[in-house]
Amino acid sequence: MKRLLLALSVLVSSFSSLGANMSNGADNFYQSNKVSVEKVTFNNQYGMPVTGNLFIPEGIAPGSKNPAIIVGHPMGAVKEQSANLYATKMAEQGFITVSLDLSFWGESAGSPRNAVLPELYVEDFSAAVDFLGTHPLVDRERIGVIGICGSGSFAIAAAKIDPRLKAIATVSMYDMGAANRNGLKHGVTLEQRQQLLRKAANQRYVEFQGGDTVYTGGTPHTLTGDAVGDEFYDFYRTPRGEFTPVGASPHTTTRPTLTSNVKFMNFYPFNDIETLSPRPLLLITGANAHSREFSEDAYQRAAEPKQLMIIPQAGHVDLYDRVNLIPFATLTTFFKDHLK
Repeated sequence: MKRLLLALSVLVSSFSSLGANMSNGADNFYQSNKVSVEKVTFNNQYGMPVTGNLFIPEGIAPGSKNPAIIVGHPMGAVKEQSANLYATKMAEQGFITVSLDLSFWGESAGSPRNAVLPELYVEDFSAAVDFLGTHPLVDRERIGVIGICGSGSFAIAAAKIDPRLKAIATVSMYDMGAANRNGLKHGVTLEQRQQLLRKAANQRYVEFQGGDTVYTGGTPHTLTGDAVGDEFYDFYRTPRGEFTPVGASPHTTTRPTLTSNVKFMNFYPFNDIETLSPRPLLLITGANAHSREFSEDAYQRAAEPKQLMIIPQAGHVDLYDRVNLIPFATLTTFFKDHLK
């Protein structure tokens, strides 16, 4: 008991010293008495258990068939970070929703932890369609998806090959392929890319022979003065959004393994994005978001019907949890119109 109390004391002390910007209604851990929540597990096509939270609006008639929405978390996050918030808010509007942990993250299966395998992330979205489409309260012809940050690119990639996803929305989307190949605003040179590939390749020898795993990217553990890093820090390293899954280490949360992260170099989610049509695409980004370029790129490439919504005075991470900035009314209208 003394150890537990000491641990809690240290935890509270660290939280109070970190601080957090809770402006604009930041409410990542929002819960609703209008929605029931159930932990669910289903297998993807490769037999790997995917864990999620199923949200069902109170008062749904037994035997009724209802529209449903899959919600994917930011890259490196887990369902408790942003995805649950969106799933809860959309369930309040009458949709059955499921937030999921992508393979290798959170409570879903996959080893090594924090591994990158974009094709498997994409498969997890189709597995969620399998799950929802066979649920007795879901109309399988009315399933949509919301992808936040990196999951925006995974959701688009899934929808390109899975026509069961009838309406696609992304929020603060990252094209995880372009972000790793080129960097933000194409700031990574070819030589820098090749140097990173050599480093990751050589690290494979180390880990193959039993050496320590090396992690890359993700969220810094201290404020550095870098605007992008500090923006992520304020969410992932403070009480605003910090969450460490059972069995995980707070030192590695949000950080993929170096040797697997280079697989994003071969990920091109926007190729053939026009083939989503005639299914609708809604792209939401902040006016000040460092990731805005990816939503604008997708919009330019996509065919109609498509919509690009730019939120004034919002940055990238703002749209993870700041409910006063997140356009839930627009998302509700979009899915009600297109999941009729």
